[in-house]
Amino acid sequence: MSFTIDELRLLKAAYASGVLEVRYDGKVTRYDDGPALLRRIRVVEAELAKEAGQDEPSSLRVTYVGFDRA
Repeated sequence: MSFTIDELRLLKAAYASGVLEVRYDGKVTRYDDGPALLRRIRVVEAELAKEAGQDEPSSLRVTYVGFDRA
């Protein structure tokens, strides 16, 4: 299935504003909850990255390292 950057932008805008219904290309999709919408965003990101020849979507990876205040 082919996705577009516009579709990804709409999904992200809906997620950011707490909206669960997305209208795109004459279709309306209603997601059950925020996590379901976020999963869809991740699928679209992964597919777009794959089409662009990337192994995974580019994103910031953060690792927290614990420390002792002793």
